[in-house]
Amino acid sequence: MAERGKGVLRVIDPVSKSLGEFTVRRALPDAGQQRIGPFIFFDHMGPADFEPGTGVNVRPHPHIGLATITWLFAGEIRHRDSLGYDQIIRPGAVNWMTAGRGVVHSERTPDELKASGSHLHGIQAWIALPLDSEEMDPCFVHYDADDIPEIELPDSRLRIIAGCAFGKESPVRLASETLYIEADLEPGARLDLPQGVEELGLYVVEGSIGTGGGEIRQGRLAVLSPRNAISIRSANRSKCMLLGGSKLAGDRIIWWNFVSSSRERIERAKKDWREGRFEAVPGDSEFIPLPRS
Repeated sequence: MAERGKGVLRVIDPVSKSLGEFTVRRALPDAGQQRIGPFIFFDHMGPADFEPGTGVNVRPHPHIGLATITWLFAGEIRHRDSLGYDQIIRPGAVNWMTAGRGVVHSERTPDELKASGSHLHGIQAWIALPLDSEEMDPCFVHYDADDIPEIELPDSRLRIIAGCAFGKESPVRLASETLYIEADLEPGARLDLPQGVEELGLYVVEGSIGTGGGEIRQGRLAVLSPRNAISIRSANRSKCMLLGGSKLAGDRIIWWNFVSSSRERIERAKKDWREGRFEAVPGDSEFIPLPRS
């Protein structure tokens, strides 16, 4: 069990979930922590190896009330959506899809990688939308890896995926104050975390991270205190994600792929998907049926 260090409020042990082709470790939502800033869903995917003829095959499914971001360390995923976008996401690039009032998308291994076999490792996250943006028009924006700011320090490398920190600002357009950073740390590296972030979490992808007397081990999510200036140190070569931002007003309900402040809106989304009223992904007749419960 990971021990708390200075500034660590709690440590979350993710729950393993099977997605059919592979297993993910789900850190958010947790029974005791639904959100960190606007982050309401956080899945660690892989590392997973796929034999030739196999791969990720997430059929078209709907979302409301959130934005999705897939961040890859290795591999490729082809995104297609009901807005007509068809975009392959690769390591270091950002696919930012805002569902708003409703969007449908699929996520699959590209055909050429499926034929040859592939490796996949990354994070799938959902960002809850502010109350006044829950019903905004859906949109999709792709940012190439070269567009995402990178900071090279003597013993670490940072990628500012969303938000502003360490003197750099990501170009990703946000509906609320959000911070999302990948940090690669050499053995013994020390990093002072950004201050002034209302809610902040640290997820250890690889290695282990020291936090002032405690240790956050691989595969765990630490919820940090905004009142403390926090420095972390890598015990070995480590990779971690910083996630958080401003706390969103109001409660949120999560049901399947839907997020909303209104239970009635969730019920309407269920009915709309069951009765085929969402826009379809062009050229894709497959879909994931509405769950029974």
